[in-house]
Amino acid sequence: MEIAETPESGAARRLYFDATLTPHRSLPPAGFYLLMGAVGGVSLTMGIMFLLIGAWPVFGFLGLDVALLYFAFRMNYRAALARETVRLDELELTVQRFSPSGHERRWSFQPYWLKVRHEAASEYPVPLVLASHGRQLEIASFLSQPEKTELAEALREALQRSRAPNLG
Repeated sequence: MEIAETPESGAARRLYFDATLTPHRSLPPAGFYLLMGAVGGVSLTMGIMFLLIGAWPVFGFLGLDVALLYFAFRMNYRAALARETVRLDELELTVQRFSPSGHERRWSFQPYWLKVRHEAASEYPVPLVLASHGRQLEIASFLSQPEKTELAEALREALQRSRAPNLG
């Protein structure tokens, strides 16, 4: 159990849960440069062959393909800058969502009445939803189903500990 100081009040609160959620990207930057080098090398080789047989416009289209692939990967890496933080202390559960551009949104829930809704046994993607007093918020939309299930269980356990602080 951690004790966290809140910036608003300066008072110490008992921290029950603190997680930063980020989208998974399977290709690390080194792999990206290796892939782009290989695709660029193959395109350049094929382009030169087409140039030699007189089909010079193909060379430009092969370069355009490489540029579009590069642009698509850069957009994907930019989207990976999105993140969510979920933090539960004695008084509230807060969710902060940061977009890739840096825009921040924040939601706050009273933990005693909060419900975590997620069906772990479903074969289809199921959202992970926080619900309280008629308000609902889907979180962790970019996580896989097993990751959502694990997060839902951890949140439920932390909520139980926060509701009975003398037992946990």
